[in-house]
Amino acid sequence: MAPYRTLKAWQHAERLAVECVRAAKQFPAYEQGALADQLRRAAYSVPLNIAEGSARRGSREYRKFLDTANSSIAEVETALALAYKFEYLSTTDYERISAIATEAGKTLFGLLRKLTDVTTRRT
Repeated sequence: MAPYRTLKAWQHAERLAVECVRAAKQFPAYEQGALADQLRRAAYSVPLNIAEGSARRGSREYRKFLDTANSSIAEVETALALAYKFEYLSTTDYERISAIATEAGKTLFGLLRKLTDVTTRRT
């Protein structure tokens, strides 16, 4: 198993991506090429960037990819909020997926903080 798969941040991010794709399928046909696609791409970006960053040699490069993943979580949260306001998501689905995004964000932040601590000690 690849080392990134053992990271809680990656595991939460993968779950977030799966749930976002499932939710995006429920959007109206006219949104499939717009908001649904944007939600899917942002959701994919989170675990993909965690995985890619973990394969990098230096912690500075790793942090860059984790920062990108963190930005993608903000994009996912915004797309979910818009979808909810446009009534593409039920309250239950919105709250459930938002909770997953929050958990993914918290674990990713913890990983970023840990990486920053390691980097700070080296300098």
